[in-house]
Amino acid sequence: MCRFLAYAGDPILLEDLVCKPSHSLVKQSLSAVQARTVTNGDGFGIGWYGERPEPGVYREVMPAWSDENLLSLCANVRSRCFLAHVRAATGGGIARQNCHPFHHGRYMLIHNGQIGGYAKLRRTLEGQLPDALFEHRRGATDSELLFLLIVQQLDAGLSAPKAIQHVLGSTLQAMQQAGIDEPLRFAAALTDGTTLWAIRWASDDQPPSLYTKPQAGGWAIASEPLGDDSEHWTPMAPGQVVRVSGGGDGEGGVRGAELCELDRR
Repeated sequence: MCRFLAYAGDPILLEDLVCKPSHSLVKQSLSAVQARTVTNGDGFGIGWYGERPEPGVYREVMPAWSDENLLSLCANVRSRCFLAHVRAATGGGIARQNCHPFHHGRYMLIHNGQIGGYAKLRRTLEGQLPDALFEHRRGATDSELLFLLIVQQLDAGLSAPKAIQHVLGSTLQAMQQAGIDEPLRFAAALTDGTTLWAIRWASDDQPPSLYTKPQAGGWAIASEPLGDDSEHWTPMAPGQVVRVSGGGDGEGGVRGAELCELDRR
């Protein structure tokens, strides 16, 4: 099980959440608490928005705890919206192109979960992608494939929750038609640099953990609390979507986080 975090709000240094907390994401890469896999050392990635609509992304296959470049980057980059992820590989192999976040145009996604029986479905699901998005596929993970399928629906005009719901529903239907009994699990964060959506969902009512916490001027979302203030982190309920407005307008204050239910099919 991977670990991740996301932030949207007033610009902050990446290290304020990625590195500095007592149970930061970097420390979770070596010693996670709420995951089946304690060590998440099969690569990491971080993506952030600056002055351009498209995000900057840094991904590497080495463990996050041993990359000095990551620490230096996080200490010097300030962003209004960023995603970070440490990986425990469940499929697709250990390679840079399989590390999160996945990005296309202005969109980015990080994911913790699985498509049950993915090897049986991969060809079918990839066949649903239009040529332009299939050509953008770089890795072999189910996470990247789900992201591109979601982008396809976003490009068709669906809202982010509806796009996610459509993809999860059609994927679950394909699993059922193939006689797959393994679960579909999807804890994820998706952003376009202005709005951040976090989703906690599973077909078996056992979605990976996901928490929200207000920050000074924004919101943080993480697979598990980042420090000793665990009582201030609110667990998301299964089936919930959290929408957080982006920051960067210089006005300060906490942005609202709106909740809605993601239907289970």
